[in-house]
Amino acid sequence: QVQLVESGGGLVQPGGSLRLSCEASGSISDIVDMGWFRQAPGKQRELVARITSRGWTNHEESVKGRLTMSGDTAKGTIFLQMNDLKSEDTAVYYCNARYRDYLGDPADAWGQGTLVTVSS
Repeated sequence: QVQLVESGGGLVQPGGSLRLSCEASGSISDIVDMGWFRQAPGKQRELVARITSRGWTNHEESVKGRLTMSGDTAKGTIFLQMNDLKSEDTAVYYCNARYRDYLGDPADAWGQGTLVTVSS
């Protein structure tokens, strides 16, 4: 089992910055990759960025240049640096980890989410 806890959300003005953190606990060595998702009011949850166990990152086109993911899956720690925030970035941000359970089957873990509100 893997457990995830996010932190760093809050209220920020347009053009401002925030840094989200996610820390995993439990079977960290079974983590395959980790990612950040977000869910805006009235919309479906969407992928923001993902990092593999080799440190390769992949960001959605809509956030490239403004939101940057970093971290180390071996340590179970990832970050999301968010710059030049816009109102459309307002959402609950979730940390995700894909891992192998005790049977070797793929499994997902989710954090509780952290709210980011971009407003003047």
